Amino acid sequence: MMAEALLFMASRAELLDKVIRPALAAGSLILCDRFLLANVVYQGYAGGLNVEHLWQIGRLAAGGIEPDLTLVLDLPVDAAQKRRGREPDRMESRKREFHERVRQGFLTEAQRRPERMRVIGASAAVDAVHAAICSEVESVLAAHPRT
Repeated sequence: MMAEALLFMASRAELLDKVIRPALAAGSLILCDRFLLANVVYQGYAGGLNVEHLWQIGRLAAGGIEPDLTLVLDLPVDAAQKRRGREPDRMESRKREFHERVRQGFLTEAQRRPERMRVIGASAAVDAVHAAICSEVESVLAAHPRT
């Protein structure tokens, strides 16, 4: 599990150097579907590695870059599995207990960092979830105007 975590961190460091930092320097808005939080949750909370050590390694890999906003779309495990619509991948094939730890990890971290993380209930209708996402993003964009 540690080797996997370190590989993800190395991949993130490369992505930051080659794509994200240059885009930020050019004034671009960056949207990612996963960042450091995913590693902390999957390898830490669900995988049993030390969560604080993963945060430290991740911050080193990210070189101080941190999302202004992280959205956690929360959905009970059973509902998420029913929505998948395709064969599960390696992570998705793990036992229900693993996925419960993943969900709880995301919720725990969102509670720890409410200034940067928001939980959106994904059980609602698609239009309601979309509206909640747009509202959160608009709030952050208003607080961080770009030139």
